[in-house]
Amino acid sequence: MSRPENAYVPPAWTRPLAWFTNPHGVNDDRRLREAVQGKIVMVTGASFGIGEATAKRLASMGAKVLLVARTQEKLDVVAADIRQAGGEAAVYAVDLSKPHDAAALAERVLKEQGHVDILLNNAGRSIRRSIHESYDRFHDFERTMAINYLGPVQLVLGFIPSMRARRQGQIINISTWGVKIPPGANWAAYQASKAAFDVWLRSVATEIKPDGIDVTSIYPAVVYTRMSAPTKALHSMPGMSVEEAAHVIERAIIERPDDISPPWLWGMQVASVTLSKPVRWLMQKTYKPAFTKK
Repeated sequence: MSRPENAYVPPAWTRPLAWFTNPHGVNDDRRLREAVQGKIVMVTGASFGIGEATAKRLASMGAKVLLVARTQEKLDVVAADIRQAGGEAAVYAVDLSKPHDAAALAERVLKEQGHVDILLNNAGRSIRRSIHESYDRFHDFERTMAINYLGPVQLVLGFIPSMRARRQGQIINISTWGVKIPPGANWAAYQASKAAFDVWLRSVATEIKPDGIDVTSIYPAVVYTRMSAPTKALHSMPGMSVEEAAHVIERAIIERPDDISPPWLWGMQVASVTLSKPVRWLMQKTYKPAFTKK
């Protein structure tokens, strides 16, 4: 598989650390095939990166993948690759930042496909910008909330009734480790929008579990994609390739856990509560202001 557009290659020394800093996946053809063969899996954000890699992996194991993203042309390329390899794919070009379109997508898919067994919420937008550069950019907060929170909420609402009626289904969300620790500087728009959907979905999970619907939240650290590429500070951090991230999603489908996090994250969560003042002091000290007030 070719490297995703605008991705980057991290320094070799970061690879030994990646095992500790990122969630662990599995690579098991037999178990994955048993879990997805004949199933219908919707993958949002399927035109690039994690979504593309995951869709191709699941299709190769017998799933029918529904590819969702904004760009028809790119989705058609991904679908063609899947079909050429013997898999089955359907394309749905939709802008999920528009909740009305997300609702219409769910209605259309249920009419055309009958049901969805697994919904992978992967589409998203990342913005790294200081608050001092955001005074006149309220649209940054609107658009991150639209694609990272409001659209996914509407899409999940569209599929829950069908899953409840069938008493089976799984919703997988690609969250971020940042929602589990004290928020860092420069990521206000992104972290707030991701945290909103993360909390919403985990709340919903407690209600739909008795109906046979599993929810798995995945908390990656750094994934080498075109979304993370513009943030040069991430280039030297230990992370995962999109193929490795797809194996984490593979684990979610096979094992169906509530949570998949990096090994260090639990300890950091504990420290952020028990040592809240030192942690906040450290975060403030490591932040380099955009300007110094005179």
